[in-house]
Amino acid sequence: MDYEQLLYEVSDGVLTLTLHRPEKLNAFTTRMMVELIDAFDRADADDAVRVIIITGSGRAFCAGADISGGSSNFVGGGEQSRGVDEHRDGGGLLALRIFELKKPIIAAINGPAVGVGITMTLPMDIRIASTSAKMGFVFAKRGIVPEACSSWFLPRLVGISQAVEWVYTGRIFPAGEALTGRLVSRVVPPEELLETAQSIAREICTDTSAMSVTLSRQMFWRMMTADHPMEAHKIESKAVLWTAGNSDAIEGVTSFLQKRRPQFSLRPSSDMPPFYPWWPERRFK
Repeated sequence: MDYEQLLYEVSDGVLTLTLHRPEKLNAFTTRMMVELIDAFDRADADDAVRVIIITGSGRAFCAGADISGGSSNFVGGGEQSRGVDEHRDGGGLLALRIFELKKPIIAAINGPAVGVGITMTLPMDIRIASTSAKMGFVFAKRGIVPEACSSWFLPRLVGISQAVEWVYTGRIFPAGEALTGRLVSRVVPPEELLETAQSIAREICTDTSAMSVTLSRQMFWRMMTADHPMEAHKIESKAVLWTAGNSDAIEGVTSFLQKRRPQFSLRPSSDMPPFYPWWPERRFK
């Protein structure tokens, strides 16, 4: 599809997605949701993409839902025709698609990230913030509740006490507080933000197996709700046995012994193991 509110650029294995409504502080719309989901579908099918970075145009990351049309826009992008019991919010559909990604994704939060602008980052793997960034789970101040699956993600990332403090107060907080609360892993000057994200992405691209990263990403996220370490043991045992018998493991050992950079060949688009996915299919249901 043609993107109107998103910039899509692939370079050296890194896909940079830029939310592109700078005149509206990249406020979230139904169109933006559709474009992002399409971009993630493209990225998962493209073996030239190893890592995804997402950032914002101009001075904001994403100022939240575009509510210039009124409060009804809070539910924009969802499946409204289903009625109250079956409605699916747009931010949630996006979060679920990110959760399903085969590729690691880094949020480079360059400025204000409020409402869905911050909740959309929660299923991303790494969040890096500029010193000029500010975040806010402002839903209670707007008379609504958190969305985008954030009641599942946020407590798991930062703990229940920190999560409810931010949600109950709805306050805007600086990047330093986000770092202390473990919402982001690094805070850097604005001019270093993209370079920091790209440096991490390049390390993943050049030194690791795409298959190993894909399986590891889903193992870590899916095990967050396992009720016993035996569940991790079962899937790790399958994954170790399968990967150890394939070409990437041979290349990994050989390149280590030869003291050279590895050239891995397994492709997440087509070479996934027969046990993948190992969880019940629930996408968008």
